[in-house]
Amino acid sequence: MNNETQHGYLVLADISGYTSYLVGTELDHARDVLTELLELLVQHFRPLLNISKLEGDAVFAYIPKTRIPRDELLLELQESTYVAFRDKVGSIRRQTTCQCNACKAIPTLDLKFITHFGEYILQDVSGITELVGSDVNLVHRLLKNQVSEAAGWKAYALFTEAALIQLNVELENLHELVERYAHLGEIKTYSLDLHARYQELIDERRIFIKPEEADAILTRTIAAPPSVVWEWMNNIEKRLLWETFNDIRPALTGRRTGRGSQNHCAHGKNVVIETILDWRPFEYYTLDYPMAIQSRHLEALPEGTQLNIYYKVKMSLPRWLKGLVAQFMGRMSNVERQYDTLVRLLENS
Repeated sequence: MNNETQHGYLVLADISGYTSYLVGTELDHARDVLTELLELLVQHFRPLLNISKLEGDAVFAYIPKTRIPRDELLLELQESTYVAFRDKVGSIRRQTTCQCNACKAIPTLDLKFITHFGEYILQDVSGITELVGSDVNLVHRLLKNQVSEAAGWKAYALFTEAALIQLNVELENLHELVERYAHLGEIKTYSLDLHARYQELIDERRIFIKPEEADAILTRTIAAPPSVVWEWMNNIEKRLLWETFNDIRPALTGRRTGRGSQNHCAHGKNVVIETILDWRPFEYYTLDYPMAIQSRHLEALPEGTQLNIYYKVKMSLPRWLKGLVAQFMGRMSNVERQYDTLVRLLENS
């Protein structure tokens, strides 16, 4: 075990409203609901973060700075986890016919994230590994904050100033506060309303090529979870390891990756502009190229991910001819070989 001081992100995912949820509810049903929701949080966190421990109705995790390939991935993870959490809460309520207080009150549960960047030490006590340090104490103290009182939000992603500096992305509509804690001083925080963000993700027009609409389809099974595959497909440094581009540069730096983002991708002297038309972290994204549109869909499997690539040619041609054109374009750019390389790299990573 590394006993040296480490620097990294400290993340708490806390189920909001659970204390009041327990009041007057049947404990056995409440326990089952909590277990299902905590399992979902762990499932989403584990591919990227180290789970330190479960803390009642919260999950505490961390990742050293040297282990996170792209800091924005942490924000994408929290948003996708929140969407899955909201969907799971709705699904549990819809699928139960039980009318006990615990089951009827399921929709009152929500989720918040606390993220800080700082120092910590891994300490082993009788075979149990604990994180220690004042920054560890701070991220826990931040669970008691003014966000709900000041902004009226039940669900939010709170970032300390130190965490936001490390993320290095522009975020809109953040609620800024200063928290004060004994022995820790003043802490600037910036919070994102997850209810509003969830609605944005749900309301945005989806641009996704369905299998029956595709002129060509490529499928690969990869022995890694969707979040890891997503990172290998979107981290520029990793893309250059398996794609045939010899240079990829974002058109604008410092912006969040998402709908409307562009990359300049070079094949030798030829530059191709790719534009993101739709962006659903860890589920799918759709890209616009000069001659085709492409949806890359990640489907979770028990032991990994099924990656489906759906191509649609941007030409006014008969459907059968579009299929031939798509196959020709794929051969010219060595698409199958590229994805075989991706599969091999992930298997060996």
